[in-house]
Amino acid sequence: MPLYHTDDQSLLRDTARDFVAEHSPVSHLRALRDANDTTGFSRDLWREFAQLGFTGILIPEAQGGLGLGHVEAGIVLEEIGRNLSPSPFLTTAIAAVEALKGSPHADRWFPGILAGETVAALAIDEGPKHTARIAMQAERAGNGYRLTGAKQFVTHGHIADLLLVAARTDTGTALFAVPADSAGLTANPERLTDASIAARLTFEDVEVDADAMIGEGDAALTRLLAAARIGASAELVGVGGATLDMTIGYLKQRKQFGAVIGSFQALQHRAAHLYSELEVARAAVLKAQQLLDTGEDATQAVAVAKAMTSLATTLAVQEGIQMHGGIGMTDEYDIGFYMKRARVLVELFGDTNFHADALAQATGY
Repeated sequence: MPLYHTDDQSLLRDTARDFVAEHSPVSHLRALRDANDTTGFSRDLWREFAQLGFTGILIPEAQGGLGLGHVEAGIVLEEIGRNLSPSPFLTTAIAAVEALKGSPHADRWFPGILAGETVAALAIDEGPKHTARIAMQAERAGNGYRLTGAKQFVTHGHIADLLLVAARTDTGTALFAVPADSAGLTANPERLTDASIAARLTFEDVEVDADAMIGEGDAALTRLLAAARIGASAELVGVGGATLDMTIGYLKQRKQFGAVIGSFQALQHRAAHLYSELEVARAAVLKAQQLLDTGEDATQAVAVAKAMTSLATTLAVQEGIQMHGGIGMTDEYDIGFYMKRARVLVELFGDTNFHADALAQATGY
């Protein structure tokens, strides 16, 4: 399968690029941060995403969506990354939709997602780093389950309508769809370094019906994490690409020693290296997206994509700050926001070391 977009996908890219750049540029993020906004994103903008059909990209046509795939979803996410647009698109329209597909929960939650009214959050992690270990307990209680434990780093967890919760039952791991207004559930929001808001969630004997379980075993959680990881990878490509563009623009106009600094060979070599690393990462993301869309085993491809985009985008923001010099360290200049967003995305759903280790174990090293 060729590693480039079709004409229809290119048209979607142009539409998403124009819309996101106009309605949610970096200045939008800066305004939310400066106003100490407690939601973390614009609900009006989320509804506009829905009006354009973006929230229904992965939802089947039979249920009112566009019936497209992860390649198309990644196109939108890359533009979100390029503009640092605060949005529940990744957690809701990508990860949650993929997890709910084919389950009875889809009929309940898809209409709200399609309308841009529903927000979903992923309650997976329990410690400072993403791991495969789940300690939260789901004990049998009457006709359902009782959830006890805590989650952290739950993006939009404080304002979500739906929580997708990973918990351990007496037979293994399961994924539950939990309404956010359930009794016994508390959320403590915290602003992260990139100005986004995540929550620490505490479950104190939260009771849910038996049909709240989306799936038992690893299948449902694996499907959710694959969608979330490749989505975060696509957003990282956008962050890295925008950083490269800003850096190249600066090299072309900043003068030092009577010459434009972009004429210095050392900086040209660094910029060329950065460009090549980002292109390789972009190809890895597209390959993993294509495998997911064709239903093939994409486990290793997704791990490669997340590890490579984490490395390439980290390089992009570090080189960008360095080549901008002192101005790159100021809050007034946008490039610092890209470094902060990259730092959060790298950690989300497993950093480079997590995925490198997973690949090593899968291949027997």
